[in-house]
Amino acid sequence: MREPATYGQRVGILGGVFDPIHYGHLAMAEQVREELDLATVLFVPAGQPVHRRAPQTPAADRLRMIELAIADNGAFGVSRLEVDRPTPSYMADTLAALAAKDSKPNLALIVSAETVALMPTTWQRMDRILDLAQIAVVNRLGFGAITPDWLAREFPGRQDRFVLLKTSHLGNSSTNIRARVAAGKSIRYLVPRAVEAYIEENHLYGA
Repeated sequence: MREPATYGQRVGILGGVFDPIHYGHLAMAEQVREELDLATVLFVPAGQPVHRRAPQTPAADRLRMIELAIADNGAFGVSRLEVDRPTPSYMADTLAALAAKDSKPNLALIVSAETVALMPTTWQRMDRILDLAQIAVVNRLGFGAITPDWLAREFPGRQDRFVLLKTSHLGNSSTNIRARVAAGKSIRYLVPRAVEAYIEENHLYGA
């Protein structure tokens, strides 16, 4: 499990189910890392997600696929913080735990515009989250962009905690990948080859 030391460094946090991780996740993480000059992007797979149903695949498999996918990028790491937690995965708790590991925490939470749109109504302890991390917002294909005016209206006085980024619009989705595997279709070029092989070898998603 690769969770690199990050003392005093600027660290991106990318949470999600990653069922499975795919090139869309990886490209987004790399482009945000470059735009914000992050030392590391830490992938944090959810154990018990709060805002969606339970993952189809056990945590051990999702963690292993992340490890395989990021093996060639020394700036990427993975944390099992949420999958080891016996309770649902609230981001405020995750950020607090990650910040506590560093004497000078400097965290950037990477989220999609679709996720940001849900934050005012469905996320808990948003003030605490904004205290702990800058929010790096990336566009999602098929979803409208978040605007500065919207942020000022929904997060009055805290809109400066958000940064709006432009990354490549990749059409991958884990849902589509699972469906293709179940249908016996190719997922080549949608996921890293090592992830594709792991899915095949472990008969995930009906393979």
